[in-house]
Amino acid sequence: MKKILIAGSTGYLGAYILKELIRQKYPVKTIVRNPKKIPSSIQQNSFVDIITAEVTQANTLINCCEDVDVVISTVGITRQKDGLTYMDVDYQANVNLLNEALQSGVRKFIYISVLHGDKLRELKIMEAKERFVDLLKSSVLEYTIIRPTGFYSDMSDFLNMAKKGKVYLFGNGQYKMNPIDGEDLAKICVQAINTSETEISIGGPDILTQNEIATLALNAYSKDVKIVHLPDWIRKFTIWFFRTFTSSKIYGPIEFFLTVLSVDGIAPKYGQHRLETFFNNQVKNNNDINHSTNKNS
Repeated sequence: MKKILIAGSTGYLGAYILKELIRQKYPVKTIVRNPKKIPSSIQQNSFVDIITAEVTQANTLINCCEDVDVVISTVGITRQKDGLTYMDVDYQANVNLLNEALQSGVRKFIYISVLHGDKLRELKIMEAKERFVDLLKSSVLEYTIIRPTGFYSDMSDFLNMAKKGKVYLFGNGQYKMNPIDGEDLAKICVQAINTSETEISIGGPDILTQNEIATLALNAYSKDVKIVHLPDWIRKFTIWFFRTFTSSKIYGPIEFFLTVLSVDGIAPKYGQHRLETFFNNQVKNNNDINHSTNKNS
């Protein structure tokens, strides 16, 4: 059996995909900048080959796809660091992987983007992601684009506000979404290895309004339900202000977050893990949630 290469395996989703590949006994290659971020139990697993490389530097990836059947990439950034831009990571780093995949005769490339990303190209992060999607579609490889609604870890902003006793929302809080747990989404990503579907939009098992998500977050901290609804012009002004007076490294995450809050984010339901349970566990364990759900590795 040829190997599956996973890029981004130290990020939120990538870590779950790596575990799912191992659970299903796939031979795996994983590309990481810092091997120490891989749990020792996985490092010692005979099914796993760890490659130390930097996906933004093409010369470090040479021959990484030898004996690889499928590449799965979660590479991307939500909080820009190290002076890198969305085009450096979400686009160029994935181009580097694609070029290696083409050179080595890889059969398929699976890429994780965002629900409705193709309709949000005016956003800096989506401009980079969808530019790569266009390139992937034009290549000779089989491909599947996974489009999740959002990860449970993305809901950290609700929890962070709830911890202080109030959740602030724009508008009336009636926009709906069904974010998905990383473990559930990982199963969809691994299933895509053998599917003929070219695009999969996917969400979690519960479709909730923003008001309902806020209530779950406040309940997790045993707080009174206090939700403040701000007029939508404040959201629009905030986007304009940061676009006008800051660089994309600052306004990119802000414009993305504030834009997705102003639309429904609903996709076919999947999974067993509930957002309420996730919130409760985070509070119980006093965990800091990692924002960088698609973080470059």
